[in-house]
Amino acid sequence: MSIFPVRVLASAAVLALLGTSACAPVRTHQGYIVDKELVDSIQPGVDNRDSVLKTLGRPTLTSQFNEGEWYYISRDSRNYGFNSPTAKEQLTLRIRFDSAGNVASVDRTGIELASNIDPTGKKTPTLGRSRSFFDDLFGNIGTVGAPGAGGPGGGQGQ
Repeated sequence: MSIFPVRVLASAAVLALLGTSACAPVRTHQGYIVDKELVDSIQPGVDNRDSVLKTLGRPTLTSQFNEGEWYYISRDSRNYGFNSPTAKEQLTLRIRFDSAGNVASVDRTGIELASNIDPTGKKTPTLGRSRSFFDDLFGNIGTVGAPGAGGPGGGQGQ
């Protein structure tokens, strides 16, 4: 066997190996790193805010309107090449506190409640009338200083 076919086969094998390695999935983790034993140790009626903070650390999110709920969120994603990441696993741990600061409940949800949204669009949907480009461009002509408009010379209090 000559050396030429061996080099061709070796080159083809190297190219095939490089080609398939580009399709390897990229795995990422975002958010809280879950320790099952620590999460399971949080008990309603036994723990309070301080003990949860010492056991699990700072929450990923807190309730917007009061300190009644803490959220710990963990997500594992995977994607190929330049594709957008796809969530494969997600854990959302919600800890509710009563008014005294004691743990009232611990709830867990998974990927079933996650939803994908597409925030990029050409138009933002609005309710009401539809305006054209020229309405936006020339729509304010004559309204500045008009009576009742509240601007300079608008007739408020005259």
